[in-house]
Amino acid sequence: MTAESRYLRPPWGARVIGNRMAKLFARSVLSTLSVRGRKSGQWRKVPVAVLEHEGERYLIAPRGQTDWSRNLRAAGSGRLARKGRVEEFDAVEVPVAERPPLIEDYLSQFGKFPTVSETFRELPEPADHPTFRIVRHSA
Repeated sequence: MTAESRYLRPPWGARVIGNRMAKLFARSVLSTLSVRGRKSGQWRKVPVAVLEHEGERYLIAPRGQTDWSRNLRAAGSGRLARKGRVEEFDAVEVPVAERPPLIEDYLSQFGKFPTVSETFRELPEPADHPTFRIVRHSA
């Protein structure tokens, strides 16, 4: 299996129950990412944790080559919603060589959440985790 295809499908409970519960109990941590589907063009939504690192913000895909990461790579932009505010942004993919300190910080901030640390143990290579820097649209 290549890094391009590495993906850990979340268990049923995490997909069906976990995402709904996360919206209720982790509002202070999670944002809702909206990105257009690379095939359908329809807006897709998923809860994500936004990493703040050295004055920049990042999205990291803990489960590997997720649909949202592939859609964001194709679209190059998306929307983040949190606490009633919506922000449009451009996404710049971070080169693999620059990902290790971001992943380390992501784990220190979010590794306590269910399955996060486990996914990085199962997919240990930085290339397995698409990572995007969030760049605000200029007005």
